[in-house]
Amino acid sequence: MIGRKGVFAAVASAMLWLAGCGEKVQTMEASARNADAQPWTASSAAEPAFAATGWTGGDRAAWEAHIRRRNQAQNDFVR
Repeated sequence: MIGRKGVFAAVASAMLWLAGCGEKVQTMEASARNADAQPWTASSAAEPAFAATGWTGGDRAAWEAHIRRRNQAQNDFVR
């Protein structure tokens, strides 16, 4: 006969085995996807207080120059 430990082990293994079947689908719905804007365009959510000096919204060349300057300021080999 199976003792209490055997029954407990069988029930515990069955519970663990069935726990793997409860995973929910984790895909994103189509309504939650937003098309990204170009990084150099000024968004309506951006406030002037957070805008960097020397950057004008909508100007790709000014944005690229600002990113280049900011990256060079963080470069330890240039200092």
